[in-house]
Amino acid sequence: MRKVAVVTGASAGIGAAAARRLHETGFVVYAVARRVDRMAVLQSMGIRTVHADVTDDGALVALVDRVLAEAGRVDVLVNNAGYGSFGAVEDVSLDEARRQFEVNVLGAARLCQLVLPAMRAQGSGRIINVSSVGAKMYQPLGGWYHATKYALEGLSDCLRLELKPFGIDVIIVEPGGVATEFPLVAGERLLATSGHGAYAAYARRFAATLHADPKGISSPDVVGRVIARAATARRPRTRYAVGRGARAVVLARWLLPDRVYDRLLMTVFGLLNRIGDRRVARSAGSDQAA
Repeated sequence: MRKVAVVTGASAGIGAAAARRLHETGFVVYAVARRVDRMAVLQSMGIRTVHADVTDDGALVALVDRVLAEAGRVDVLVNNAGYGSFGAVEDVSLDEARRQFEVNVLGAARLCQLVLPAMRAQGSGRIINVSSVGAKMYQPLGGWYHATKYALEGLSDCLRLELKPFGIDVIIVEPGGVATEFPLVAGERLLATSGHGAYAAYARRFAATLHADPKGISSPDVVGRVIARAATARRPRTRYAVGRGARAVVLARWLLPDRVYDRLLMTVFGLLNRIGDRRVARSAGSDQAA
């Protein structure tokens, strides 16, 4: 009997690569996305494409019901759907912050809830949550995005312990720099949210780095291969850091104290200059008052 995998966010990038790799490995693959028209190539390969939004509970229930009705089981769930909403914490609306959590965390959690009864009944299964090295680091203007990735990893760690007695593995994949739509979308959202006002100077600087032509960035297929490996390994790791800079970030956060890491980021974003300017201004004001 062929094993069955469900992959969300499969219309492009990491999700599409994971769906292809799992299909090539022999899985019956259900590729899930809002933009089903962009999955025509996957469909031509024999991958089953499904239109669903991970924030739509009814659509997720229908998805899992369909998979179980057609295939009778779910062996691997790859929670890949997600996006980056960048901007200063002060500037991002709470409605947008909630949507960020609904897509990046709650959609994944709901799919876990829906597939787990079948996995427990069959006594096996793997949940692969695609997080980010953003769960190991932080940076200004990315507060809500990083918060979702920290949350997803905390949820995954707890879930791993809960499900181990049932023969179900929970695996976290932490991509670094990967050639996807993410940087362009994140940069556009950043400029729309914080491109004007108090945070404009380093919002524009950060957006420029997101929009720059990347050098030596990893292909989504690099991550797709790792997901397929995690799905098939006899004893998978609990975490896989993969892609440009991923392991370096993990190592840096392990080695560097918070204040050293803070200073590094503040230098990169030009925040130290702003602090210095304010100190000079305050000093000048004091001199004039005297």
